[in-house]
Amino acid sequence: MSEPTPQVEIRRSGRRRRTVSAYVEDDRIVVLVPDNLSKAEERDWVRKMVQRLQRREQRSRRTDAGLLRRACELNDRYLGGLAEPVSVKWVANQRSRWGSCTPGDRTIRLSERLQKMPDWVVDYVLVHELAHLLEPGHSEAFWGWVGHYPHTQKAKGYLLGWSEAARLEPPPGSVPISADAD
Repeated sequence: MSEPTPQVEIRRSGRRRRTVSAYVEDDRIVVLVPDNLSKAEERDWVRKMVQRLQRREQRSRRTDAGLLRRACELNDRYLGGLAEPVSVKWVANQRSRWGSCTPGDRTIRLSERLQKMPDWVVDYVLVHELAHLLEPGHSEAFWGWVGHYPHTQKAKGYLLGWSEAARLEPPPGSVPISADAD
């Protein structure tokens, strides 16, 4: 079943030269385009911008059930099915961490701040927390498990950059300490 086609309002601007932007206003999508675009270019841009907004909206509708399902998929794919969480939930009360794990009761909590981030970043945080079910600390063995996820370094960089832009300290344990560091 596909989503209903949203109502789209196109606003052309003579002052706008190259940029195209879109946002939701009331119950419609407003797309701002330069006045010099052809009708074909306008159609292409409107389609792209509507798809972007719909993807962003879908990310913001992530559920606890979907998060648990995704954690189980990642566990099977990257950790050999060895880290079996009992529950995985979104929480609003984590301001200094991206996620947390309680190995004793096998629960994982992810900060709601992650909901608007790309899937590969959320997947990294899930793998990180799942690895804590196998190795409680941030030991070399722990980072070995996390390293099975192919986007680990890219996701860590993304989260560190996001933290820097937001002027937040990176969460403890977010960067491994290597033996050759000064």
